[in-house]
Amino acid sequence: MAENQVALITGGGSGIGAAVARQLLDAGYRVAVTGRGKERLDAFAQELGRPEGLLTVPGDTAVYDDVRAAVGATLGKFGRLDAVVANAGFATHDTVAEGDPAGWPDMVLTNVLGPALLIRASIDALKETRGRIVLVGSVAGFVPSPGNIYGATKWAVTGLAENTRRQVTEWGVGVTLIAPGRTETPFWDTYGSLPPGHLLTAGQIADSVVWAMRQPAGVDVNTVVVRPVGQPV
Repeated sequence: MAENQVALITGGGSGIGAAVARQLLDAGYRVAVTGRGKERLDAFAQELGRPEGLLTVPGDTAVYDDVRAAVGATLGKFGRLDAVVANAGFATHDTVAEGDPAGWPDMVLTNVLGPALLIRASIDALKETRGRIVLVGSVAGFVPSPGNIYGATKWAVTGLAENTRRQVTEWGVGVTLIAPGRTETPFWDTYGSLPPGHLLTAGQIADSVVWAMRQPAGVDVNTVVVRPVGQPV
C-alpha cells in the first residue's frame, strides 16, 4: 500500500522534485528530499507544514558520501526504500563552441554522475523491496541541438537509464526515464527568461513520474517523453 512506501528524491526542494514530493505525500508515501540548499529545503518543509512523513537531507548529489548519507538517513527514519527519483540537474545554457567551460564540470557531475551515484547507493535497498528507479532526463536527450552541452548530459542520462534497466531488471527493480519538454521551473532562472510558447508545469511532469512509480508489481514502464502541445522538437 502507498502508506508504507518510501521514496527518495534528489533536487526535491523546488521545481519538478518538489512537485513529485507533494504528490507522493498526498498519496500516502513517506518522502525524503535532498538538495544543496538547506534553506530551500527548510522553506519547502515549512510550506508543507513539516509533515511527519517528510525528511529533508542537505547534500550534493554529485558527492558519493552525501548520497550514501541521504540513503542511510532515509532508511534510518523510515526503515525501507521503495523508489528513488534522480531529479537534480541544471543547465549552463551555453554551447560547446562559444560557452564558458568553467561551468561545465559542475553541470556534468550533477546531471550525469549524480544519477549514477544515486543508483549505486540505493540499489541494495531497492533489491529488498523490488522497487523502482526514476531518472528525470529531457527531450534534449533525444533531439540534437546545435552545440548544446546540457543536451549531451541528458543523452548520457538516456543511455544510463537503459543500461541500468538491463542490469537491475533481473533483481526485480524497475527503471523509468521521464524526459520532459519545455517546463516552467527554476531551470530557466539562469537563462534569463522563459522560452516562447506553451510550457508544461512541474505538476504535470510530476503526474508522469508518480504514474510510472505506481504501476502494478511486475510492470516496468521504461521511457516517457512528455512535451507541451506546440513544441515541435
